[in-house]
Amino acid sequence: MGKPTGFLEYKREMPAYKPVAERIKDYKEFYRPFSKINVEKQAARCMDCGIPFCHNGCPLGNNIPDFNDQVYKEDWKAAYDILISTNNFPEFTGRICPAPCEQSCVLNINQVPTTIELIEKNIIERAYAEGWVKPDVPVKRSGKKVAVVGGGPAGLAAAAQLNSAGHSVTVFERDDRVGGLLRYGIPDFKLDKSVIDRRMQVMEKSGITFKVNANVGENIAVADIEKEYDAIVLTGGSTIPRGLPVPGSDLKGIYFAMEFLKQSNKRVAGDKIAKNEEIYVKDANVVVIGGGDTGSDCVGTSNRHGAKSITQLELLPKPPEGTNPVTPWPQWPNILRTSSSHLEGCERVWSILTKEYIGDGKGNLKAIKVVDIEWEGREFKEVAGSERELPCEYVFLAMGFLHPQHKGMIEQLGLELDNRGNVQTTKYKTSKDGVFAAGDMRRGQSLVVHAINEGREAAREVDIYLTGSSVLETKDHSLNSII
Repeated sequence: MGKPTGFLEYKREMPAYKPVAERIKDYKEFYRPFSKINVEKQAARCMDCGIPFCHNGCPLGNNIPDFNDQVYKEDWKAAYDILISTNNFPEFTGRICPAPCEQSCVLNINQVPTTIELIEKNIIERAYAEGWVKPDVPVKRSGKKVAVVGGGPAGLAAAAQLNSAGHSVTVFERDDRVGGLLRYGIPDFKLDKSVIDRRMQVMEKSGITFKVNANVGENIAVADIEKEYDAIVLTGGSTIPRGLPVPGSDLKGIYFAMEFLKQSNKRVAGDKIAKNEEIYVKDANVVVIGGGDTGSDCVGTSNRHGAKSITQLELLPKPPEGTNPVTPWPQWPNILRTSSSHLEGCERVWSILTKEYIGDGKGNLKAIKVVDIEWEGREFKEVAGSERELPCEYVFLAMGFLHPQHKGMIEQLGLELDNRGNVQTTKYKTSKDGVFAAGDMRRGQSLVVHAINEGREAAREVDIYLTGSSVLETKDHSLNSII
């Protein structure tokens, strides 16, 4: 906890955004500076609630009241030690996690929750500034070698944990840079890529090897990996996007969200994009289909390109603002969420169905045909007379992912799949001995914080497989889970 009366004395406060006109000119993170004393006041709001539901709300089981208390007491080093004991990458979750811990905060019952994510970010940034973040070089190596296939948050967490247990870890990443969706799925204005590079340097100094442009099952033989390594951890993510197969799907101008975001991130990183492959929406009308975070990222990126208009469509009804009695505390609330990207300029439309893509007669997209719908339980019907066309030269499909790519590595390993097409596991063990899976590849599309937790949990199971026991702590295998 923080100060016993802190939640009565201090209001919830967050760093201010830079003005819209200023921040859409570049891809830099756009929060105004927030002073140390203001962070400590926010930590003071953590109340003596008795049962901290934030522990359960956090997939990692972070010891939130403890690090809040240390920040309030101005012992930031102790706060860092507590935070890093459960979370390998607070610099990621402190920026892009939707903070289920805050929605579970007891203070959220009748006030507004503690700014847990903000405090977490400030702890880790202070740790880097003070030199507290050091390579985790094991005292003794086990002699065992582990291949982690996939350099996203689940793979990075698994690699960090397995390295700390003394195993020699190599991470295989099929892209040209490590990070997975952290690198190419999240815009720089939400997560500057120097933050990833900084962590990679620490991990390399810890003894972890990274191999990029390494697509296991294609340019690297699965048999070679099986032969060289004592265990394999698959963390390749859920990469097959959900499409919208309506008439006109072959028109130019229709892209999956990740095609757009990945290319934009590459451009920001300084990569050259071939002219005939360029997806650049300056002065264009853009429609984003899908109302989640990925759709929001497409909105923010389109604003920075200089789009003429941006419309975001959502099939589901508009959720209520504030509170929703259908999803009471401490559940994750189904409420209206307005992102910084929405505030930069975007028309949002709910309960709308896309029926057709319309071309200009030359193979290019010029509009989409939509219709309003009314929901009756889980079914909907079209509203008579509401059919219309929305002019657009670009459509970005941000409707989530179905499952991991089966062709290549998964098929060659002969792994069993669940009924959703994800890799089937039991305690993170796949149907093949010595092969484990974690993250979205195993659980389906989810949050970065879940991916980190999955990587940690899988690492423990791999450690047990290799040595017969494990000292690696996870949310499910810690002192807190026993008490």
